[in-house]
Amino acid sequence: MSDDPIRPMMQTVAVLRSDDFVVSEGVAEGEGISFADELVMDDVYQLSKSATRLPLSLSLREDAEGFEISETSTIGKIGNAVYLDSCVTMMATDSTTYEVLVLVEVEDGGLEATYLLPLANLTSDTNYRLVGVDKDAATTRFAEVASVSFTRGTHITMASGEQRAIEDLVVGDKVLTRDDGPQAVRWVGQSTLRAVGEFAPIVITKGALHNENDLLVSPDHRLFIYQRQDKLGAGRSEVLVKVRHLINDDTVYRRDGGFVDYFQLLFDEHQIIYAEGIAAESLLIDPRTRAALPDHLRSGRASHASHGHRAHLDYEVQEKLLKDPDAVGLLRKASSN
Repeated sequence: MSDDPIRPMMQTVAVLRSDDFVVSEGVAEGEGISFADELVMDDVYQLSKSATRLPLSLSLREDAEGFEISETSTIGKIGNAVYLDSCVTMMATDSTTYEVLVLVEVEDGGLEATYLLPLANLTSDTNYRLVGVDKDAATTRFAEVASVSFTRGTHITMASGEQRAIEDLVVGDKVLTRDDGPQAVRWVGQSTLRAVGEFAPIVITKGALHNENDLLVSPDHRLFIYQRQDKLGAGRSEVLVKVRHLINDDTVYRRDGGFVDYFQLLFDEHQIIYAEGIAAESLLIDPRTRAALPDHLRSGRASHASHGHRAHLDYEVQEKLLKDPDAVGLLRKASSN
Protein backbone atom coordinates (compact mmCIF):
# COMPACT_ATOMS: atom_id res chain seq x y z
CA MET A 1 0.00 0.00 0.00
CA SER A 2 1.19 3.54 -0.71
CA ASP A 3 1.49 6.18 2.00
CA ASP A 4 1.05 9.00 -0.51
CA PRO A 5 -1.72 11.44 0.42
CA ILE A 6 -4.94 11.06 -1.55
CA ARG A 7 -7.39 13.61 -2.80
CA PRO A 8 -10.89 13.63 -1.26
CA MET A 9 -13.07 10.82 -2.56
CA MET A 10 -16.70 11.22 -3.52
CA GLN A 11 -19.69 9.01 -2.88
CA THR A 12 -23.27 9.69 -3.93
CA VAL A 13 -26.04 7.68 -2.30
CA ALA A 14 -29.78 7.72 -2.98
CA VAL A 15 -31.46 8.53 0.32
CA LEU A 16 -34.89 9.23 1.75
CA ARG A 17 -35.67 12.05 4.15
CA SER A 18 -36.69 11.03 7.66
CA ASP A 19 -40.25 12.33 7.21
CA ASP A 20 -40.66 9.93 4.28
CA PHE A 21 -40.58 7.01 6.74
CA VAL A 22 -42.95 7.67 9.62
CA VAL A 23 -44.16 5.66 12.62
CA SER A 24 -47.75 4.61 11.94
CA GLU A 25 -48.17 2.57 15.11
CA GLY A 26 -46.18 2.67 18.34
CA VAL A 27 -44.58 4.93 20.92
CA ALA A 28 -43.28 7.49 18.41
CA GLU A 29 -46.44 7.55 16.27
CA GLY A 30 -46.43 10.34 13.70
CA GLU A 31 -42.67 10.89 13.92
CA GLY A 32 -40.13 10.19 11.19
CA ILE A 33 -37.30 7.75 11.75
CA SER A 34 -34.53 9.17 13.92
CA PHE A 35 -31.04 8.29 15.15
CA ALA A 36 -30.37 5.16 17.18
CA ASP A 37 -30.76 6.60 20.69
CA GLU A 38 -34.29 7.80 19.92
CA LEU A 39 -35.59 4.69 18.16
CA VAL A 40 -38.15 2.50 19.90
CA MET A 41 -38.21 -1.21 19.24
CA ASP A 42 -41.43 -2.64 17.73
CA ASP A 43 -42.59 0.72 16.39
CA VAL A 44 -44.22 0.19 12.98
CA TYR A 45 -43.18 2.42 10.06
CA GLN A 46 -44.73 3.19 6.69
CA LEU A 47 -43.13 4.71 3.63
CA SER A 48 -44.89 7.78 2.27
CA LYS A 49 -46.54 7.31 -1.12
CA SER A 50 -44.82 10.50 -2.29
CA ALA A 51 -41.38 9.44 -1.06
CA THR A 52 -38.58 9.99 -3.56
CA ARG A 53 -34.98 8.92 -3.15
CA LEU A 54 -32.66 11.88 -3.62
CA PRO A 55 -28.91 11.96 -4.36
CA LEU A 56 -26.83 12.91 -1.33
CA SER A 57 -23.27 13.63 -2.46
CA LEU A 58 -20.55 13.22 0.14
CA SER A 59 -16.86 14.10 0.27
CA LEU A 60 -14.66 11.70 2.21
CA ARG A 61 -11.36 12.77 3.66
CA GLU A 62 -8.67 10.65 5.25
CA ASP A 63 -8.04 13.13 8.06
CA ALA A 64 -11.67 13.75 8.99
CA GLU A 65 -14.19 11.62 10.83
CA GLY A 66 -17.31 10.93 8.78
CA PHE A 67 -18.14 12.88 5.63
CA GLU A 68 -19.24 16.29 4.49
CA ILE A 69 -21.88 17.31 1.98
CA SER A 70 -20.27 18.23 -1.33
CA GLU A 71 -21.17 21.06 -3.64
CA THR A 72 -22.74 18.63 -6.13
CA SER A 73 -25.38 17.41 -3.65
CA THR A 74 -29.02 18.26 -4.33
CA ILE A 75 -30.01 17.97 -0.65
CA GLY A 76 -28.46 19.07 2.61
CA LYS A 77 -26.24 22.09 3.24
CA ILE A 78 -22.88 22.13 1.51
CA GLY A 79 -20.06 21.61 4.00
CA ASN A 80 -22.20 20.14 6.78
CA ALA A 81 -20.88 17.01 8.45
CA VAL A 82 -22.66 13.69 7.84
CA TYR A 83 -22.18 10.65 10.07
CA LEU A 84 -23.22 7.03 9.80
CA ASP A 85 -25.41 6.55 12.84
CA SER A 86 -26.71 2.98 12.71
CA CYS A 87 -27.95 0.06 10.68
CA VAL A 88 -31.57 -0.73 11.54
CA THR A 89 -33.47 -3.89 10.69
CA MET A 90 -37.13 -3.77 9.73
CA MET A 91 -39.50 -6.74 9.44
CA ALA A 92 -42.42 -6.71 7.01
CA THR A 93 -45.70 -8.48 7.70
CA ASP A 94 -44.51 -11.51 5.71
CA SER A 95 -41.46 -11.78 8.04
CA THR A 96 -39.03 -10.57 5.37
CA THR A 97 -36.31 -8.39 6.91
CA TYR A 98 -34.92 -5.19 5.42
CA GLU A 99 -31.83 -3.23 6.42
CA VAL A 100 -31.69 0.55 6.38
CA LEU A 101 -28.71 2.78 7.15
CA VAL A 102 -29.41 5.92 9.15
CA LEU A 103 -27.25 8.96 8.36
CA VAL A 104 -27.36 12.23 10.29
CA GLU A 105 -26.43 15.69 9.04
CA VAL A 106 -24.88 17.93 11.71
CA GLU A 107 -24.39 21.70 11.71
CA ASP A 108 -22.57 23.56 14.52
CA GLY A 109 -22.78 20.46 16.70
CA GLY A 110 -26.56 20.12 16.37
CA LEU A 111 -28.72 17.71 14.39
CA GLU A 112 -29.80 19.29 11.11
CA ALA A 113 -31.41 16.36 9.30
CA THR A 114 -31.75 12.57 9.27
CA TYR A 115 -31.59 10.47 6.11
CA LEU A 116 -32.29 6.83 5.28
CA LEU A 117 -30.26 4.72 2.89
CA PRO A 118 -32.39 1.58 2.28
CA LEU A 119 -30.32 -1.47 1.37
CA ALA A 120 -33.43 -3.05 -0.14
CA ASN A 121 -36.48 -1.69 -1.92
CA LEU A 122 -39.20 -0.39 0.43
CA THR A 123 -42.81 0.04 -0.70
CA SER A 124 -45.56 2.33 0.56
CA ASP A 125 -48.14 -0.46 0.93
CA THR A 126 -46.16 -2.40 3.57
CA ASN A 127 -45.84 -2.06 7.34
CA TYR A 128 -42.28 -2.31 8.64
CA ARG A 129 -41.66 -3.17 12.29
CA LEU A 130 -38.38 -2.08 13.90
CA VAL A 131 -36.72 -5.24 15.18
CA GLY A 132 -33.03 -4.33 15.40
CA VAL A 133 -30.64 -1.40 15.85
CA ASP A 134 -26.88 -1.85 15.41
CA LYS A 135 -24.55 1.12 15.76
CA ASP A 136 -21.45 -0.90 14.89
CA ALA A 137 -22.72 -2.45 11.65
CA ALA A 138 -23.37 0.82 9.80
CA THR A 139 -19.74 1.42 8.80
CA THR A 140 -19.31 -2.11 7.49
CA ARG A 141 -22.57 -2.08 5.53
CA PHE A 142 -21.71 1.29 3.99
CA ALA A 143 -18.29 -0.10 3.04
CA GLU A 144 -20.00 -3.02 1.29
CA VAL A 145 -22.07 -0.55 -0.73
CA ALA A 146 -18.96 1.42 -1.71
CA SER A 147 -16.72 -1.58 -2.49
CA VAL A 148 -16.60 -2.29 -6.21
CA SER A 149 -17.36 -5.94 -6.91
CA PHE A 150 -17.56 -8.46 -9.73
CA THR A 151 -20.08 -11.30 -9.69
CA ARG A 152 -19.41 -15.03 -9.72
CA GLY A 153 -18.42 -16.32 -13.16
CA THR A 154 -16.77 -13.08 -14.34
CA HIS A 155 -13.73 -13.88 -16.49
CA ILE A 156 -10.58 -11.96 -15.49
CA THR A 157 -7.61 -11.63 -17.85
CA MET A 158 -4.55 -13.17 -16.24
CA ALA A 159 -0.94 -12.13 -16.96
CA SER A 160 -0.63 -15.16 -19.24
CA GLY A 161 -3.69 -14.14 -21.26
CA GLU A 162 -5.82 -16.88 -19.71
CA GLN A 163 -9.43 -15.97 -19.00
CA ARG A 164 -10.11 -17.23 -15.48
CA ALA A 165 -13.34 -17.13 -13.47
CA ILE A 166 -12.94 -14.70 -10.59
CA GLU A 167 -14.00 -17.29 -8.00
CA ASP A 168 -10.96 -19.38 -9.01
CA LEU A 169 -8.40 -16.65 -8.27
CA VAL A 170 -6.21 -16.95 -5.19
CA VAL A 171 -3.72 -14.70 -3.45
CA GLY A 172 -0.49 -14.49 -5.45
CA ASP A 173 -2.06 -15.05 -8.86
CA LYS A 174 -0.76 -12.61 -11.48
CA VAL A 175 -3.42 -10.52 -13.22
CA LEU A 176 -2.85 -8.27 -16.23
CA THR A 177 -3.21 -4.59 -15.36
CA ARG A 178 -3.41 -1.67 -17.74
CA ASP A 179 -0.80 0.51 -16.05
CA ASP A 180 1.60 -1.86 -14.31
CA GLY A 181 1.56 -5.09 -16.31
CA PRO A 182 1.34 -8.35 -14.33
CA GLN A 183 0.40 -7.73 -10.68
CA ALA A 184 -0.15 -10.17 -7.83
CA VAL A 185 -3.54 -10.42 -6.16
CA ARG A 186 -3.21 -9.52 -2.47
CA TRP A 187 -6.73 -10.44 -1.35
CA VAL A 188 -9.90 -11.91 -2.84
CA GLY A 189 -13.02 -10.86 -0.98
CA GLN A 190 -16.32 -12.68 -1.24
CA SER A 191 -19.80 -11.94 0.07
CA THR A 192 -23.28 -13.22 -0.68
CA LEU A 193 -25.96 -10.54 -0.50
CA ARG A 194 -29.60 -10.11 -1.37
CA ALA A 195 -29.60 -8.66 -4.88
CA VAL A 196 -31.93 -5.79 -4.08
CA GLY A 197 -31.63 -2.03 -3.81
CA GLU A 198 -28.05 -0.82 -3.60
CA PHE A 199 -26.80 -4.42 -3.78
CA ALA A 200 -28.55 -5.38 -7.04
CA PRO A 201 -25.89 -5.89 -9.75
CA ILE A 202 -25.79 -3.98 -13.02
CA VAL A 203 -25.77 -6.09 -16.19
CA ILE A 204 -23.77 -4.90 -19.19
CA THR A 205 -25.06 -7.20 -21.91
CA LYS A 206 -22.70 -9.00 -24.27
CA GLY A 207 -21.27 -6.64 -26.88
CA ALA A 208 -22.73 -3.47 -25.35
CA LEU A 209 -19.20 -2.14 -24.73
CA HIS A 210 -17.33 -4.74 -26.79
CA ASN A 211 -17.50 -7.19 -23.87
CA GLU A 212 -17.22 -10.86 -24.79
CA ASN A 213 -19.99 -11.97 -22.40
CA ASP A 214 -22.50 -10.34 -20.09
CA LEU A 215 -20.62 -8.48 -17.36
CA LEU A 216 -22.31 -8.11 -13.95
CA VAL A 217 -20.83 -5.68 -11.44
CA SER A 218 -21.85 -3.62 -8.42
CA PRO A 219 -23.59 -0.29 -9.18
CA ASP A 220 -20.65 1.98 -8.32
CA HIS A 221 -18.09 -0.03 -10.29
CA ARG A 222 -16.16 2.17 -12.72
CA LEU A 223 -15.12 1.20 -16.23
CA PHE A 224 -12.09 2.64 -18.02
CA ILE A 225 -12.82 3.52 -21.63
CA TYR A 226 -10.43 4.91 -24.21
CA GLN A 227 -12.30 7.09 -26.71
CA ARG A 228 -10.71 7.25 -30.13
CA GLN A 229 -13.11 10.14 -30.65
CA ASP A 230 -14.40 12.26 -27.77
CA LYS A 231 -18.07 11.41 -28.20
CA LEU A 232 -18.96 12.43 -24.62
CA GLY A 233 -17.44 15.88 -24.76
CA ALA A 234 -15.19 15.07 -21.80
CA GLY A 235 -12.27 16.97 -23.30
CA ARG A 236 -10.03 13.88 -23.20
CA SER A 237 -9.77 10.42 -24.65
CA GLU A 238 -9.52 8.46 -21.40
CA VAL A 239 -12.63 8.34 -19.23
CA LEU A 240 -13.65 6.51 -16.07
CA VAL A 241 -17.40 5.82 -16.05
CA LYS A 242 -19.58 4.61 -13.18
CA VAL A 243 -21.87 1.82 -14.44
CA ARG A 244 -24.96 3.10 -12.58
CA HIS A 245 -24.81 6.13 -14.87
CA LEU A 246 -25.00 3.91 -17.97
CA ILE A 247 -28.30 2.20 -17.16
CA ASN A 248 -30.67 2.42 -20.13
CA ASP A 249 -32.92 -0.54 -19.22
CA ASP A 250 -31.94 -2.19 -22.48
CA THR A 251 -28.29 -3.06 -22.99
CA VAL A 252 -27.40 -1.99 -19.45
CA TYR A 253 -29.86 -2.71 -16.66
CA ARG A 254 -30.21 -3.51 -12.96
CA ARG A 255 -30.90 -7.17 -12.08
CA ASP A 256 -33.03 -7.02 -8.96
CA GLY A 257 -34.04 -10.08 -6.96
CA GLY A 258 -32.63 -13.22 -5.40
CA PHE A 259 -29.07 -13.34 -4.14
CA VAL A 260 -25.72 -12.39 -5.65
CA ASP A 261 -22.19 -13.62 -4.99
CA TYR A 262 -19.85 -10.64 -5.09
CA PHE A 263 -16.03 -10.81 -5.33
CA GLN A 264 -13.48 -8.05 -4.72
CA LEU A 265 -9.90 -8.05 -5.98
CA LEU A 266 -7.27 -6.16 -4.03
CA PHE A 267 -3.79 -5.24 -5.28
CA ASP A 268 -0.94 -3.24 -3.73
CA GLU A 269 -2.26 -0.25 -5.70
CA HIS A 270 -5.58 0.58 -7.27
CA GLN A 271 -5.53 -1.00 -10.72
CA ILE A 272 -7.41 -1.11 -13.99
CA ILE A 273 -7.83 -4.77 -14.94
CA TYR A 274 -9.80 -6.59 -17.64
CA ALA A 275 -13.12 -8.37 -17.02
CA GLU A 276 -14.93 -10.00 -19.94
CA GLY A 277 -12.68 -7.87 -22.12
CA ILE A 278 -13.70 -4.58 -20.49
CA ALA A 279 -11.19 -2.44 -18.60
CA ALA A 280 -12.56 -2.10 -15.06
CA GLU A 281 -11.23 -0.99 -11.69
CA SER A 282 -10.11 -3.14 -8.79
CA LEU A 283 -11.01 -2.48 -5.16
CA LEU A 284 -9.88 0.94 -3.95
CA ILE A 285 -8.99 1.22 -0.26
CA ASP A 286 -10.12 4.55 1.15
CA PRO A 287 -12.15 5.75 4.17
CA ARG A 288 -15.36 4.39 2.63
CA THR A 289 -14.21 0.85 1.97
CA ARG A 290 -11.63 0.02 4.65
CA ALA A 291 -14.25 -1.43 7.00
CA ALA A 292 -15.03 -4.12 4.41
CA LEU A 293 -11.52 -5.56 4.74
CA PRO A 294 -10.92 -8.59 6.97
CA ASP A 295 -9.39 -8.02 10.39
CA HIS A 296 -5.91 -9.19 9.38
CA LEU A 297 -5.72 -6.48 6.71
CA ARG A 298 -7.33 -3.73 8.79
CA SER A 299 -4.87 -4.36 11.62
CA GLY A 300 -1.85 -3.94 9.33
CA ARG A 301 -0.79 -1.05 7.15
CA ALA A 302 -4.25 -0.94 5.60
CA SER A 303 -5.61 0.27 8.93
CA HIS A 304 -3.91 3.65 8.58
CA ALA A 305 -3.07 3.97 4.88
CA SER A 306 -5.12 4.14 1.74
CA HIS A 307 -4.19 3.40 -1.80
CA GLY A 308 -2.13 6.21 -3.25
CA HIS A 309 -3.47 8.48 -5.94
CA ARG A 310 -3.38 7.12 -9.47
CA ALA A 311 -3.63 9.26 -12.60
CA HIS A 312 -6.60 7.30 -13.93
CA LEU A 313 -8.71 8.44 -10.95
CA ASP A 314 -8.70 11.93 -12.48
CA TYR A 315 -10.50 10.61 -15.58
CA GLU A 316 -13.90 10.03 -13.95
CA VAL A 317 -16.69 11.82 -15.81
CA GLN A 318 -19.72 13.31 -14.14
CA GLU A 319 -23.21 11.91 -14.63
CA LYS A 320 -24.31 14.97 -16.62
CA LEU A 321 -22.06 13.90 -19.52
CA LEU A 322 -23.88 10.54 -19.63
CA LYS A 323 -27.45 11.86 -19.84
CA ASP A 324 -27.70 11.02 -23.55
CA PRO A 325 -30.24 8.16 -23.92
CA ASP A 326 -27.68 6.36 -26.06
CA ALA A 327 -24.62 7.02 -23.89
CA VAL A 328 -23.66 3.35 -24.11
CA GLY A 329 -23.87 3.46 -27.90
CA LEU A 330 -21.76 6.61 -27.97
CA LEU A 331 -19.07 4.99 -25.86
CA ARG A 332 -19.14 1.81 -27.95
CA LYS A 333 -18.62 3.83 -31.13
CA ALA A 334 -16.03 6.07 -29.50
CA SER A 335 -13.94 3.06 -28.46
CA SER A 336 -14.27 1.14 -31.74
CA ASN A 337 -11.29 0.48 -33.92
